Amino acid sequence: MSVTDWGFCGIIVRMNTKILSTLAAGLALAGCCTCDFGVDPKDPVVGNWGLKLGYESMNAGHMIVSRDADGKAQALVLWRWASPIPMNNVVVDGGKITFDHPWGFKFEGAVNGNELVATTVKKDGKPETTVEGWRNPVIKPASTKDAKLGEPIDLLADGLDGWKLMNEKAKNGWKFKDGVLSNELGLKPDGSWAGGGANLMSKRADFYDFNLEYDVRVPKKSNSGVYLRGRYECQVLDSYGQPVNEHNMAAYYGRVVPKVAAEKPAGEWQHVSVTLYKRHLTVVLNGVTIIEDAPVVGITGGAIDANEFVPGPIYLQGDHSDADFKNMILRPAK
Repeated sequence: MSVTDWGFCGIIVRMNTKILSTLAAGLALAGCCTCDFGVDPKDPVVGNWGLKLGYESMNAGHMIVSRDADGKAQALVLWRWASPIPMNNVVVDGGKITFDHPWGFKFEGAVNGNELVATTVKKDGKPETTVEGWRNPVIKPASTKDAKLGEPIDLLADGLDGWKLMNEKAKNGWKFKDGVLSNELGLKPDGSWAGGGANLMSKRADFYDFNLEYDVRVPKKSNSGVYLRGRYECQVLDSYGQPVNEHNMAAYYGRVVPKVAAEKPAGEWQHVSVTLYKRHLTVVLNGVTIIEDAPVVGITGGAIDANEFVPGPIYLQGDHSDADFKNMILRPAK
């Protein structure tokens, strides 16, 4: 097929073939053979970009480049972990972009069609890493209410046999007993969480759009997460009584502020129902809709990769602190 036919798929011949042929296949799976990429020929850097960072691990990134009401360039960047944050000194000139990351390096990139190639440089002028990027299509309006759900899949039916550690070298705190999957890392002598545990991934990795329901219980000051398709974190946190923000229990981590607080106190079981459908997200926490049809604008920190158009696993964050899960039921959506 020609570049004109596929748009995005034209990247394949110019960049990492294995990575981007997978991405192109994913776009086809998502019904995106004639995607609208929203490219302004006069301002081609503006857009939504998936990034593969040149690190050996934790190499997923994401960038949204836009302009404010005065035409000033802005860049919101997710770099490996944490939350997306605005960049400093953003300069967009034709097909080139530079900015200073608050973490102490400079980003220098160039766009050619729907591809982006960049390098990052430390303050001392030494290279830090390389970046390969691809433009994501414009998000079209959709409602999760239109999702037609299939037969339920019990993700805990086989206990730990249905899951695998994402890092065999990390401390394994995961246990399964009486239908409850638990991460038990314990506390340091000073009372803080020990951390350092392994994340856990479902062996099944063929999930695309779906509804996922689960019950979760967290002790005080606990922090965990449920990653949809391995790329979007539905936050798990003891945030009872805290002001509502984009990091509260069941939030689309770092991206969307829940409409209302619906948490229960630490130590109580809480029920989450989250629907991912056509790049939109609805979350119901303890019977209250806290996020409704929010556009899924990008991955969250800790994602397995930045490819948003292929199926993936469910993964549970285990490297922060303790959490318990039960009744984890997934229903594929059409």
